[in-house]
Amino acid sequence: MTSTETVADRYRRLADILTRRIDAVPSEKWDTPSTCEGWTVRDVVQHIVDTEKGALEPVGLSIADGPSAADDPVAAWVHTRDAMQEILDDPSRANREYEGHFGKTDLASSIGSFYSFDLIVHAWDIAHSVGVEDSIADEDLDFVEAFIAQMGDNIRMDGVCGPAVDVPESADRQTKVLGQLGRDVR
Repeated sequence: MTSTETVADRYRRLADILTRRIDAVPSEKWDTPSTCEGWTVRDVVQHIVDTEKGALEPVGLSIADGPSAADDPVAAWVHTRDAMQEILDDPSRANREYEGHFGKTDLASSIGSFYSFDLIVHAWDIAHSVGVEDSIADEDLDFVEAFIAQMGDNIRMDGVCGPAVDVPESADRQTKVLGQLGRDVR
């Protein structure tokens, strides 16, 4: 996956999309079941917050405790987003290396791949679950398709994506990509 967009800039752009989707959730819909089986929309935000904090642990960084998604999902996301962006904007922290699942890597590479994928897909999960704008830009569909190809069977690892969902051959590209990720767009 190649791009002229820096990881810090990609994160800023994708986090902005996710922020707009989170901001659009009506207050009475936070506990609506999400497209992620067994999770509410609030749970998806908590997952994003937790995984981003977890991404920092292998490189000895952390995000200070902030608002809880249980109490204020918008504030919890904004706190996490801003702290992560600050780290990514600092090359001395963003480029810290660690031994990952697939060998030696660095924080920026992880955020630029798996965690960017996570932001794109979970922005859709949140928006689709509450019935707000849920389209994924073509450049982000390109990114997700390339990520799926790069991951191969590992995309089905526990905690990543479930089994693919059958979609009609006539379905649009976004529906087909989401179907590969186990998302049923109905």
